[in-house]
Amino acid sequence: MRKPIIAGNWKMNKTLAEAKEFTLAVKDAIPSKDVVDSVIGSPALFLAPMNCKRKDSELQLAAQNCFWENEGAYTGETSPAALADMGIEYVIIGHSERREYFHETDEEINKKAKAIFANGMTPILCCGETLETYEAGKTAEWIEGQITADLKDLSAEQVSSMVIAYEPIWAIGTGKSADANIADEICGVVRKTVEKLYGNEVAEKVRIQYGGSVKPENIAEYMAKENVDGALVGGASLQPDSFLALLSAVK
Repeated sequence: MRKPIIAGNWKMNKTLAEAKEFTLAVKDAIPSKDVVDSVIGSPALFLAPMNCKRKDSELQLAAQNCFWENEGAYTGETSPAALADMGIEYVIIGHSERREYFHETDEEINKKAKAIFANGMTPILCCGETLETYEAGKTAEWIEGQITADLKDLSAEQVSSMVIAYEPIWAIGTGKSADANIADEICGVVRKTVEKLYGNEVAEKVRIQYGGSVKPENIAEYMAKENVDGALVGGASLQPDSFLALLSAVK
């Protein structure tokens, strides 16, 4: 059985004081890692102080992005080696906002995935389609193309240990959400794509999240589905009570 993983993606929100306050508010209430992986994807500015504040807690941290080289003349980028040295466990890559606003390509996302693995961390790889693609009935084709390109040349062992997040672009921050049946169907497409590339054993191990207007009130519906192993959550992860309620719904 795959262990659930709930990851909050704060995006570009909070001040340093707020990030510290949040960490202190949740650190002693996080469920055991034996039950669920509880992750916060913080802006890079806050990772180091949050890392200190979460000491002796089950809370895990994710960077929201990284570069594909460990060092060099890459002004403004974040080194995966530096993140690993801090003890960061996860890195979110391929988010639709990175693809849309910063024109990240599947080739670049693939290089980032390899760098994350090379530094002993776990990628949370995002995929998802626009409303236009969804309404045209081309979601499965689009998702398969993204996953195939993003996983290029990764080993079966690497893919089986990573996290893939299906986030329909039309359900991010819009208040709309794919219902639990749609989420399960498309997460199933992700799993079938992994099976096609790496075989059934890897497909049964890889954890797949749904993301898109997930809240404490609806998370149980998604988590009850066969192919949904967790959630990548935006707004509902910003407040301690709401984040803890998401975790409680999984236990």
